[in-house]
Amino acid sequence: MDYFLSFIAAVILAGTPILFGTVGEIINEKAGNLNLGVEGMMALGACAGFMAGYLLGNPALAIAASFLAGAAGALIYAVLTVTFMANQTVVGLTLTIFGVGFSNFTGEYMLTHSANNTLKIPENVMRALGGLNIQGLSALPIAGKILFSYNIFVYLGIAVAIIAGYYLKRTKIGLSVRAIGENPAAADAAGIKVAPLKYLNIVVGGGICGIGGAYASIITCGGVWMSNSVNGLGWIAVALVIFASWNPIKAILGSYVFGAFSILKYYVPKSYIPAPNAFYDMLPFLVTALILVIASIRDSKENSQPAGCGINYFREER
Repeated sequence: MDYFLSFIAAVILAGTPILFGTVGEIINEKAGNLNLGVEGMMALGACAGFMAGYLLGNPALAIAASFLAGAAGALIYAVLTVTFMANQTVVGLTLTIFGVGFSNFTGEYMLTHSANNTLKIPENVMRALGGLNIQGLSALPIAGKILFSYNIFVYLGIAVAIIAGYYLKRTKIGLSVRAIGENPAAADAAGIKVAPLKYLNIVVGGGICGIGGAYASIITCGGVWMSNSVNGLGWIAVALVIFASWNPIKAILGSYVFGAFSILKYYVPKSYIPAPNAFYDMLPFLVTALILVIASIRDSKENSQPAGCGINYFREER
């Protein structure tokens, strides 16, 4: 039983950064913008969050810095695609290249100017961002370990997904955003402010992605700076948007499924599946490719990408 509980806990921890990236991208696509820069925004958040925790020694500022860095990257994307109507795919890929490169460059620069060629976040920050000890709940026999023993990022990720789901389905602004994603010209004719809402959702979505990057650089890497800490999680998040059918609530379960594939090598005895570690490292990306193939042949209006996603809206052409 302890082995199974440890596996479930590890699955949730591994899926949390993917959850942030997925929810951020869902918000982008619901507003009609296909942003393939998730990896770059997560990398910017990873760098900013880590450096804020390292230099300032404040856990709240670390999370805030990661959000602002991801939002800044998304703002660049929004200016180029919404205002200047550049190709969304090209800008997204460029953002990924820029974000990863900038993050690695900053980390290497800081390393060369550190005392012992190591960057490590102070222990007080790691304790604050580490596993919570909820009085009376964390000590429960089974539920304590499964529900009440995680770090602040896990609970924040679930809360963000639930709020995003409510926002898109139950609020007036969220319904306007969905209308823009389906048909921006019709939404504009109905009096909805297309460009401002696009900007708002792209920037907020980017900020959410940035928090996922901070999780990778701070929690996954144990508080020690490592280049390429995001390591492809952004691309998995892009595919998980399809798996979750553009629904932030479904993204919670989907991210944990992908998290399970990423940690199988630590929990499956080699006698059961005698495969090298490289096989298990490949699994999340293999599943990602399969999902993209299945999605390409699925024909469901309810669970499909917004009709206006990826298409720039030029008001004078409506």
